[in-house]
Order: sequence, then structure tokens, then C-alpha cells
Amino acid sequence: MTSTSASSLTDTRRHPIAAYRAVRKLMQNREDTRQVFLLIDALRGKTTLRQLAKFRATAFGRTALAERRRLFDRLEDWDTLKALPAGTLGRAYYEFMASENLSAAGLAKVSTIPQSEDEQIWFRERGREMHDLLHIVTGYGRDPLGEASLVAFSYAQTGQLGFAVISLFAARRISQARPGQPIRRTIFEGYRRGRRAKWLWGADWETLLGRPVEEIRQQYGVPPADYYPKVIATLRQDDLLLAPQPATATPA
Repeated sequence: MTSTSASSLTDTRRHPIAAYRAVRKLMQNREDTRQVFLLIDALRGKTTLRQLAKFRATAFGRTALAERRRLFDRLEDWDTLKALPAGTLGRAYYEFMASENLSAAGLAKVSTIPQSEDEQIWFRERGREMHDLLHIVTGYGRDPLGEASLVAFSYAQTGQLGFAVISLFAARRISQARPGQPIRRTIFEGYRRGRRAKWLWGADWETLLGRPVEEIRQQYGVPPADYYPKVIATLRQDDLLLAPQPATATPA
């Protein structure tokens, strides 16, 4: 383990100045995913330790820790995921990532998680790989409102303060850009869904990849969102109406 990795593992303090800088950069460019990791790191505190202890207390958690199975490897095996039946989580993940031109490797590349054999690092990596799987299970898209709602869901599941900060800032920014729309209610619904759902950070995702998405939602208590699909449909329609229209020929 490098000295940098060691210090990052033992430091349970929160760093508000670093968090503020990350938020500012993220608000300037929402595609700067690295700032999300920096923000979460700055406000992590002891949250990961508590989540890891909860994970280790489950039978699956103990097995997964002992085997050091890597969810990353399963998510990068696109040939296997593509061959899964339609409607399964793995197939839906493959289609989602391909349509968005994303990959687990791409997310890992911008991640701030250091390389180490430590249990905390393994657990943090697993949480990182889960993010796009949660997009599928929750039904939230990669648009700003969908990301903010998913981050609120993740805060409810983990207690990671960085998630709360991101969702609050996003709620303010999107509300200002889209007055009259229930943006804050939509994002808060994400939080409420996360509170009501079973703990997905402890799920056996490797097995769930072969299961139908609807079965997973029922098993973990993740019903369809109410606000998000309605609001996002309205926003997309507004964008379509406001977009420049192609010129049409007039009769001579």
C-alpha cells in the first residue's frame, strides 16, 4: 500500500474546503465526474467504515470479502451481458452503457479510489461499480434531474454526506433553470425511495445480473418513481418546442 493510500484510509476527518472546491467545479461542469469522487472523499468521514461493518455482518458480505470477487470484471464482460435475455439486469445494463457510450473502466479511470488490497478500497470500488446498475433498478436516467434523484436515493441508502450536498446543489440549479416544475419534489422522492428500499449496497449484484429487473425491484422494494417520469417528459417536450424548427419550403 502506498503512503497516499494509507493516509486516505486512516483519515476519517471531513474536509469542507475541499468539498466546496469540488462542488464549484462540478456545478461549472456536471460531466466532470472526478469532482463527484473528490466531494465524496472530502465528506466521507466514518461512513464507509460503518457501511463496511454492516456489509460484513451479512452472510453474503463475508463470502464476498473472503473471495474478493470483483463486480468490475462482470460488468466489463460485455459479450456475456449482451447474451443475457431481454429484461434482465445484465442485458439492460449493457444496453444502457452502450447507448450512453459508457463503461465501468471509464468510470474507474476518473475515480479517486487508490489501488490497494484493503477491504475499504474493495468496498468503495464495489460501490462505484454499482452506480450505473442503480440507474437501471431505480429507472433514473443520466439527465441532470435523473442523476440528482439517484444521488438522493444513494444518500438515503448510505448516509454519505457528499451525496446529499450534490443533490441539494443540483435541486437548486435545476429549479432555477426550470421554474414552475416540481424539481425539488422529484429529487426528494428519490431520497424517500432510497429510505424505503432494502439495502442495495449489500446486494449480490453478480447473481442479480441474470435476474429480470422487475423481479429485483419487487425484491428490494423499489417501486416506480411517480414524479420523475412525468417531469422529465414535460421537460423534454418543452425542449422540443423551444428548439429551432427546420425551415419549410413555401409554395411558389
